[in-house]
Amino acid sequence: MQIKFATSNLDISRCFPVMVQLRSHLTEAEFVNRVQRQQQAGYFLVYVEKNNSIKAVAGCRLMETLIDGQLLYIDDLITDTSERSQGYGSALIDWLIEYAKSQGCVSLQLDSGVQRAAAHKFYFRKGLTISSFRFKRSLQ
Repeated sequence: MQIKFATSNLDISRCFPVMVQLRSHLTEAEFVNRVQRQQQAGYFLVYVEKNNSIKAVAGCRLMETLIDGQLLYIDDLITDTSERSQGYGSALIDWLIEYAKSQGCVSLQLDSGVQRAAAHKFYFRKGLTISSFRFKRSLQ
């Protein structure tokens, strides 16, 4: 098992079949375009690969806030549904924690939809806690 940054268009495209399981509204072309645009603002994709197959993907960014200081924010985190409970998501979170520490971050943060109970159990097992509510209003 290897954990790698997706830097090329081919790497990004290879992440799509897993990421679309979380972001089902995206086409592959739109996914690649959005990742490329977001990369200009610091977003990056990291993926777990084993036997030339992508098992899990995370989209992240390093950021700084007044409340928390330097942090790693995980925008997107998904393990292929056919590969769950085999340690890929756990390995990816562990890698992201170490990466965040190496970048001087004081925390790792993510938002998760209220309906994702199984994901929440996983996050609790990995030492994450619920620290706030996110409020949202559609503008369209």
